[in-house]
Amino acid sequence: MSVPSFAGGPAVLFCPADRPDRYERAAASADVVVLDLEDGVGADDKDVARRSLRANPLDPGRTVVRVNAPGSPHHGVDLDALADTAYTTVMLPKADGRFVGPLLRHDGVPYAVVALCETAAGVLAAPALAARSDVVALAWGAEDLFASLGGSSSRGADGAYRDVARHARSTVLLAGRAAGKPVLDAVHLDLGDADGLRAEAQDAAACGFAGTLCVHPDQVPVVRAAFAPSDVEVEQARALLEAAARTSAGVLRHDGRMIDAPLLAHARAVLARAGKEES
Repeated sequence: MSVPSFAGGPAVLFCPADRPDRYERAAASADVVVLDLEDGVGADDKDVARRSLRANPLDPGRTVVRVNAPGSPHHGVDLDALADTAYTTVMLPKADGRFVGPLLRHDGVPYAVVALCETAAGVLAAPALAARSDVVALAWGAEDLFASLGGSSSRGADGAYRDVARHARSTVLLAGRAAGKPVLDAVHLDLGDADGLRAEAQDAAACGFAGTLCVHPDQVPVVRAAFAPSDVEVEQARALLEAAARTSAGVLRHDGRMIDAPLLAHARAVLARAGKEES
Protein backbone atom coordinates (compact mmCIF):
# COMPACT_ATOMS: atom_id res chain seq x y z
CA MET A 1 0.00 0.00 0.00
CA SER A 2 1.17 3.54 -0.72
CA VAL A 3 2.55 5.74 2.01
CA PRO A 4 1.88 9.51 1.99
CA SER A 5 4.87 11.77 1.42
CA PHE A 6 6.20 14.20 3.99
CA ALA A 7 5.20 17.76 3.21
CA GLY A 8 5.39 21.02 5.05
CA GLY A 9 7.38 24.18 5.51
CA PRO A 10 10.76 24.54 7.19
CA ALA A 11 9.66 25.16 10.80
CA VAL A 12 8.76 21.86 12.51
CA LEU A 13 7.70 22.41 16.12
CA PHE A 14 7.61 19.87 18.95
CA CYS A 15 4.65 20.10 21.32
CA PRO A 16 4.30 17.85 24.40
CA ALA A 17 1.23 15.67 23.84
CA ASP A 18 0.22 16.03 27.50
CA ARG A 19 -0.25 19.78 27.00
CA PRO A 20 -3.40 20.11 24.85
CA ASP A 21 -3.57 23.79 25.88
CA ARG A 22 -0.56 24.30 23.59
CA TYR A 23 -1.84 22.37 20.57
CA GLU A 24 -3.65 25.18 18.81
CA ARG A 25 -0.87 27.71 19.36
CA ALA A 26 1.65 25.26 17.97
CA ALA A 27 -0.52 24.52 14.94
CA ALA A 28 -1.11 28.22 14.31
CA SER A 29 2.58 29.13 14.46
CA ALA A 30 4.45 26.20 12.89
CA ASP A 31 4.47 24.63 9.45
CA VAL A 32 4.35 21.13 10.96
CA VAL A 33 3.60 20.15 14.56
CA VAL A 34 5.19 17.11 16.20
CA LEU A 35 2.95 15.96 19.04
CA ASP A 36 5.44 14.33 21.34
CA LEU A 37 4.72 11.17 23.33
CA GLU A 38 8.40 10.48 24.01
CA ASP A 39 11.00 12.74 25.65
CA GLY A 40 8.64 15.69 26.07
CA VAL A 41 6.35 13.69 28.38
CA GLY A 42 7.27 12.24 31.78
CA ALA A 43 6.71 8.55 32.46
CA ASP A 44 3.78 9.27 34.78
CA ASP A 45 2.05 11.43 32.17
CA LYS A 46 2.16 9.10 29.15
CA ASP A 47 -1.46 7.97 29.53
CA VAL A 48 -2.63 11.57 29.89
CA ALA A 49 -0.70 12.44 26.75
CA ARG A 50 -2.33 9.65 24.75
CA ARG A 51 -5.82 10.63 25.91
CA SER A 52 -5.12 14.27 25.10
CA LEU A 53 -3.85 13.36 21.64
CA ARG A 54 -7.05 11.44 20.87
CA ALA A 55 -9.38 14.08 22.33
CA ASN A 56 -7.82 17.15 20.67
CA PRO A 57 -7.29 16.44 16.97
CA LEU A 58 -5.16 18.63 14.76
CA ASP A 59 -4.91 18.66 10.97
CA PRO A 60 -3.36 15.26 10.15
CA GLY A 61 -1.77 16.72 7.03
CA ARG A 62 0.35 19.06 9.16
CA THR A 63 0.87 16.89 12.22
CA VAL A 64 3.39 14.18 13.09
CA VAL A 65 3.25 12.10 16.27
CA ARG A 66 6.53 11.13 17.91
CA VAL A 67 5.96 7.74 19.51
CA ASN A 68 8.28 6.07 21.98
CA ALA A 69 11.07 3.95 20.54
CA PRO A 70 10.70 0.27 19.68
CA GLY A 71 11.68 -1.77 22.71
CA SER A 72 10.13 0.76 25.06
CA PRO A 73 7.12 -0.50 27.05
CA HIS A 74 5.29 2.56 25.75
CA HIS A 75 5.82 1.89 22.03
CA GLY A 76 2.95 -0.53 21.43
CA VAL A 77 0.59 1.44 23.64
CA ASP A 78 1.36 4.58 21.64
CA LEU A 79 0.48 2.82 18.39
CA ASP A 80 -2.76 1.51 19.92
CA ALA A 81 -3.68 5.08 20.88
CA LEU A 82 -2.88 6.34 17.39
CA ALA A 83 -5.24 3.79 15.86
CA ASP A 84 -8.12 5.90 17.22
CA THR A 85 -6.93 9.02 15.37
CA ALA A 86 -6.63 10.29 11.81
CA TYR A 87 -2.86 10.75 12.06
CA THR A 88 -0.87 8.94 9.39
CA THR A 89 2.72 10.06 10.05
CA VAL A 90 4.86 9.11 13.04
CA MET A 91 8.34 10.14 14.08
CA LEU A 92 10.33 7.12 15.22
CA PRO A 93 13.00 8.05 17.77
CA LYS A 94 16.28 6.19 18.02
CA ALA A 95 15.63 4.57 14.66
CA ASP A 96 18.34 2.14 13.59
CA GLY A 97 18.84 -1.25 11.95
CA ARG A 98 16.53 -2.94 14.47
CA PHE A 99 13.57 -1.23 12.80
CA VAL A 100 12.73 -4.27 10.66
CA GLY A 101 9.05 -3.98 9.78
CA PRO A 102 6.57 -1.26 8.87
CA LEU A 103 4.51 0.33 11.62
CA LEU A 104 0.96 -0.70 10.79
CA ARG A 105 -2.39 0.74 11.70
CA HIS A 106 -5.07 -1.69 12.83
CA ASP A 107 -6.42 -1.77 9.25
CA GLY A 108 -3.01 -2.90 7.97
CA VAL A 109 -2.10 0.42 6.36
CA PRO A 110 1.50 1.43 7.13
CA TYR A 111 2.25 4.69 8.87
CA ALA A 112 4.55 7.11 7.10
CA VAL A 113 7.71 7.32 9.20
CA VAL A 114 10.08 10.17 9.93
CA ALA A 115 13.18 8.25 11.04
CA LEU A 116 15.03 10.10 13.78
CA CYS A 117 18.70 9.04 13.60
CA GLU A 118 19.97 10.04 17.03
CA THR A 119 22.24 7.21 18.15
CA ALA A 120 25.52 5.91 16.81
CA ALA A 121 23.68 2.90 15.38
CA GLY A 122 21.00 5.15 13.91
CA VAL A 123 23.48 7.39 12.09
CA LEU A 124 25.25 4.34 10.62
CA ALA A 125 21.86 2.91 9.58
CA ALA A 126 20.74 6.14 7.89
CA PRO A 127 21.27 4.84 4.31
CA ALA A 128 19.22 1.71 4.98
CA LEU A 129 16.49 3.71 6.71
CA ALA A 130 16.35 6.22 3.87
CA ALA A 131 15.91 3.39 1.36
CA ARG A 132 12.75 2.11 3.06
CA SER A 133 9.48 2.81 1.27
CA ASP A 134 7.67 3.63 4.52
CA VAL A 135 10.30 6.19 5.58
CA VAL A 136 9.26 9.54 4.13
CA ALA A 137 11.85 11.76 5.83
CA LEU A 138 14.90 11.61 8.08
CA ALA A 139 16.01 13.76 10.97
CA TRP A 140 18.95 13.70 13.31
CA GLY A 141 19.55 14.61 16.95
CA ALA A 142 22.78 15.52 18.69
CA GLU A 143 22.01 15.05 22.37
CA ASP A 144 20.82 11.43 22.25
CA LEU A 145 23.67 10.74 19.86
CA PHE A 146 26.22 11.90 22.40
CA ALA A 147 24.47 9.95 25.12
CA SER A 148 24.83 6.82 22.98
CA LEU A 149 28.53 7.58 22.56
CA GLY A 150 29.08 8.03 26.28
CA GLY A 151 29.87 11.68 25.65
CA SER A 152 28.94 14.70 27.75
CA SER A 153 28.39 17.61 25.36
CA SER A 154 27.60 17.89 21.66
CA ARG A 155 28.93 21.47 21.49
CA GLY A 156 32.21 23.11 22.34
CA ALA A 157 32.72 26.17 24.52
CA ASP A 158 32.05 28.42 21.52
CA GLY A 159 28.58 26.88 21.03
CA ALA A 160 29.49 25.17 17.76
CA TYR A 161 28.90 21.46 17.23
CA ARG A 162 31.83 19.15 17.83
CA ASP A 163 33.27 17.35 14.81
CA VAL A 164 31.46 14.06 15.47
CA ALA A 165 28.11 15.88 15.58
CA ARG A 166 28.88 17.63 12.29
CA HIS A 167 29.84 14.27 10.81
CA ALA A 168 26.55 12.72 11.94
CA ARG A 169 24.58 15.68 10.55
CA SER A 170 26.28 15.33 7.17
CA THR A 171 25.88 11.55 7.13
CA VAL A 172 22.12 11.70 7.69
CA LEU A 173 21.71 14.51 5.15
CA LEU A 174 23.67 12.62 2.48
CA ALA A 175 21.76 9.39 3.13
CA GLY A 176 18.38 11.06 2.95
CA ARG A 177 19.02 13.18 -0.11
CA ALA A 178 20.67 10.26 -1.96
CA ALA A 179 17.36 8.43 -1.54
CA GLY A 180 15.34 11.49 -2.53
CA LYS A 181 13.93 11.96 0.98
CA PRO A 182 13.73 15.29 2.85
CA VAL A 183 15.92 15.67 5.93
CA LEU A 184 15.25 17.82 9.01
CA ASP A 185 18.03 19.49 10.98
CA ALA A 186 18.35 19.05 14.75
CA VAL A 187 16.89 21.28 17.45
CA HIS A 188 18.76 24.27 18.85
CA LEU A 189 18.25 23.99 22.59
CA ASP A 190 19.55 27.42 23.67
CA LEU A 191 16.26 29.32 23.58
CA GLY A 192 17.98 32.67 24.14
CA ASP A 193 20.40 32.22 21.23
CA ALA A 194 18.38 33.46 18.28
CA ASP A 195 21.55 34.40 16.40
CA GLY A 196 22.95 30.88 16.75
CA LEU A 197 19.66 29.35 15.63
CA ARG A 198 19.52 31.71 12.66
CA ALA A 199 23.04 30.85 11.57
CA GLU A 200 22.43 27.10 11.85
CA ALA A 201 19.11 27.34 9.99
CA GLN A 202 20.70 29.40 7.21
CA ASP A 203 23.42 26.79 6.91
CA ALA A 204 20.79 24.03 6.90
CA ALA A 205 18.94 25.71 4.03
CA ALA A 206 22.14 26.20 2.04
CA CYS A 207 23.10 22.55 2.55
CA GLY A 208 19.75 21.16 1.39
CA PHE A 209 17.89 20.37 4.61
CA ALA A 210 14.11 20.63 4.23
CA GLY A 211 13.61 22.25 7.62
CA THR A 212 14.71 22.59 11.22
CA LEU A 213 13.18 21.05 14.32
CA CYS A 214 12.04 23.65 16.87
CA VAL A 215 11.34 23.35 20.59
CA HIS A 216 9.61 26.71 21.18
CA PRO A 217 7.16 28.80 19.11
CA ASP A 218 9.55 31.76 19.25
CA GLN A 219 12.01 29.76 17.15
CA VAL A 220 9.54 29.35 14.29
CA PRO A 221 9.83 32.82 12.70
CA VAL A 222 13.62 32.70 13.03
CA VAL A 223 13.75 29.41 11.12
CA ARG A 224 11.27 30.55 8.49
CA ALA A 225 13.25 33.73 7.83
CA ALA A 226 16.50 31.79 7.66
CA PHE A 227 15.14 29.40 5.03
CA ALA A 228 13.63 32.18 2.92
CA PRO A 229 16.08 33.58 0.33
CA SER A 230 16.49 37.33 0.28
CA ASP A 231 14.99 39.39 -2.55
CA VAL A 232 18.51 39.91 -3.87
CA GLU A 233 19.19 36.16 -3.92
CA VAL A 234 15.91 35.53 -5.73
CA GLU A 235 16.60 38.16 -8.37
CA GLN A 236 20.14 36.91 -8.90
CA ALA A 237 18.88 33.35 -9.34
CA ARG A 238 16.16 34.44 -11.74
CA ALA A 239 18.61 36.54 -13.79
CA LEU A 240 21.03 33.65 -13.99
CA LEU A 241 18.38 31.23 -15.23
CA GLU A 242 17.10 33.77 -17.75
CA ALA A 243 20.63 34.25 -19.07
CA ALA A 244 21.07 30.51 -19.38
CA ALA A 245 17.79 30.22 -21.28
CA ARG A 246 19.12 32.61 -23.93
CA THR A 247 22.00 30.33 -24.90
CA SER A 248 22.39 26.74 -25.95
CA ALA A 249 25.94 26.55 -24.62
CA GLY A 250 26.65 24.15 -21.81
CA VAL A 251 28.75 26.78 -20.03
CA LEU A 252 28.20 30.53 -19.92
CA ARG A 253 29.79 33.58 -18.37
CA HIS A 254 27.47 35.58 -16.11
CA ASP A 255 28.46 38.46 -13.83
CA GLY A 256 32.09 37.45 -14.10
CA ARG A 257 31.48 33.84 -13.09
CA MET A 258 31.67 30.61 -15.06
CA ILE A 259 28.22 29.01 -14.88
CA ASP A 260 27.42 25.39 -15.65
CA ALA A 261 24.70 22.88 -14.79
CA PRO A 262 25.36 22.56 -11.02
CA LEU A 263 25.15 26.33 -10.52
CA LEU A 264 21.90 26.44 -12.48
CA ALA A 265 20.58 23.76 -10.12
CA HIS A 266 21.61 25.96 -7.17
CA ALA A 267 19.62 28.84 -8.67
CA ARG A 268 16.55 26.64 -9.11
CA ALA A 269 16.84 25.59 -5.47
CA VAL A 270 16.82 29.23 -4.38
CA LEU A 271 13.63 29.87 -6.35
CA ALA A 272 12.05 26.72 -4.97
CA ARG A 273 12.76 27.83 -1.39
CA ALA A 274 11.26 31.21 -2.21
CA GLY A 275 8.17 29.58 -3.65
CA LYS A 276 8.83 31.17 -7.03
CA GLU A 277 8.34 29.55 -10.40
CA GLU A 278 11.34 29.34 -12.69
CA SER A 279 11.10 31.81 -15.55
